[in-house]
Amino acid sequence: MLKNLHRKSLATAVALLLCGVATDGFAAAGSSPADLGASNPSQTVNVTLVLGLHNQASLEKYIYSTVTRGDPAFHRFLTTAQFADRYGASAAEISRVQAFLKQQGLSQVELLPNHLAIKVSGTIGQFNTAFHTAIHDYQSSDGTRFHRPNATPSMPAALSGTLVVASGLSSEARYRSHRVSALFPPQQGATAKALAKAAKPAAPACTGNPTATCTPGEFTVGDLANRYNINPLYKAGVNGKGSTIGIATLANFLPADAYSYWSTIGLGVKPNRITQVHVDGGGPLGSAAGSGETSLDVEQSGGVAPWANIIVYDAPNTDAGFFDVFNQAVSENKVDSLSVSWGSPEIFYFPQLNGGVDFTDELRAFHQVFLEAAAQGISMFATSGDSGAYDTVRGLGGLLTDPVPPPLTADAPGSDPFITTAGGTTVPFSFSFSGGPTASIAKESVWGWDYISHYFQTNFGVDITDEVFSSGGGGGVSVFWPVPLYQRFTSGIRVSEKKQTLLFPSDGINYTLPAKYQGRNEPDISLNADPESGYSFVSSLDGPGLLTFEGGTSFVAPQLNGISALLKQSTRGRVGLWNPQIYALQNIFRYGAFSPFNDIRAGDNWFYDGKSGYEPGAGIGTLNVTNLALFLSVF
Repeated sequence: MLKNLHRKSLATAVALLLCGVATDGFAAAGSSPADLGASNPSQTVNVTLVLGLHNQASLEKYIYSTVTRGDPAFHRFLTTAQFADRYGASAAEISRVQAFLKQQGLSQVELLPNHLAIKVSGTIGQFNTAFHTAIHDYQSSDGTRFHRPNATPSMPAALSGTLVVASGLSSEARYRSHRVSALFPPQQGATAKALAKAAKPAAPACTGNPTATCTPGEFTVGDLANRYNINPLYKAGVNGKGSTIGIATLANFLPADAYSYWSTIGLGVKPNRITQVHVDGGGPLGSAAGSGETSLDVEQSGGVAPWANIIVYDAPNTDAGFFDVFNQAVSENKVDSLSVSWGSPEIFYFPQLNGGVDFTDELRAFHQVFLEAAAQGISMFATSGDSGAYDTVRGLGGLLTDPVPPPLTADAPGSDPFITTAGGTTVPFSFSFSGGPTASIAKESVWGWDYISHYFQTNFGVDITDEVFSSGGGGGVSVFWPVPLYQRFTSGIRVSEKKQTLLFPSDGINYTLPAKYQGRNEPDISLNADPESGYSFVSSLDGPGLLTFEGGTSFVAPQLNGISALLKQSTRGRVGLWNPQIYALQNIFRYGAFSPFNDIRAGDNWFYDGKSGYEPGAGIGTLNVTNLALFLSVF
């Protein structure tokens, strides 16, 4: 049986990997859909023209000053109007763009108040002419149809230096949520190979937070509070009151699910706290569309900060939707913190994986909005992914035993240096698979499912590595963004590895990543994310009642979002960009009983081992939230 699973085709490997794994919003970037020919030139589409920042170096310097205690600009965050005046496109630049639109017969729909984007409507034929490209229809192997340029669009010479990218020329769904279900939850019995079954251990006496279950796989936000020392803040009356949490997502959801979750676990929350904003018409609604992801984002962030308001921004799963959902949330400037649990491997933006079409300008477009968020004091959080150090595997498959193994890669937008990226751990728990002896994780570890593989090898002499590779907390080194200032003085920061190649001969892909690149390392902070030691949540579109044994870094990003809401209340103001602050605290105070951080020295994410200090498995480590609140109030 499993002894014969050492070698598999790519398709079989993907199928086995995703056995029991949620696949919300999945789009296999890098595959070769069928080209159906030129799109209907009279079809109307909406496109967002992203305008370039002014004085970006000065802006980045200002952002650091807003989170540096003692600096005259400390916590002097900007309004949207101030940001637009100092750093947005000038009136003359906007006028030139508007004149170009009129010349091309395109219609302006909206100029965003941050002066970073103009939403435009026109026909595909008009956009083909305006950007010297040819938009074609395509069909993927699952029958999904979409359109996208068949060559990199050219920015008009007259607008050189003003336009960054025209976002929306493609309608392809390119992003996925980072939510994962347990591979062997008790209620599923056996796996597809009828070999594994988990035995749920008896729950210990549960103390601390009244909503906690103390049962791995059925954890609530109360268990999170117990483990990461949030309860003292609750006892002091810190519950998120006066804070507004933002959720950026690519799927609509049912707000009743969130209220049901909070009620089911016995958590009192502020009534009528959820506001929905449907960007570009809003995201789709349904289990396959990823509505469960949005539900858990709201439930986790709002459960950690039960008295905070919540604004949910949802948009279609397209390049324009993903940019617009960030841009609108940040431009409105109503939220104090914003999290996103969708992304894709950073290298999926590179032209070598898109038939020569260069999407890296989209990374720069996101970056501008993240800079604006930081300047306005909005703390932002993203997931690091759930495919361990091999971020492409969850989407494309591949094994370490392949002639050319999958490359070490980082996830975007988490690789951006101006967003705080959430990694994943496994907390101590006991387990038994397929009637075997009970084993345990003795201390909190970097999350990687190789511990499941080791269990079967030790106890049954069978190798299931191919089935569990490479599920785990994402982490690695960006090969696009250089190492940021706050990581330059942190021990444990890595450079990109040598001989990392993504090879798909059938699709003409043979791309070798830059070696020894001094890039931004992710994640920054981690919390429990392993679904085997994971959480419950409610998504009525996925099933009735509490769904259990769920995890992924999708849980961690909104949990950090909720924690940021608590910090906003406890420090009496927006926290701003976390990263320069937390890295400085870790560099100075390290670890210990009074530190804001817990060192993660065990486990691995299939490449990066847990060790003292920073590592691209768990980042700085996990949080002692009450200590972090005290440090941010004093230092």
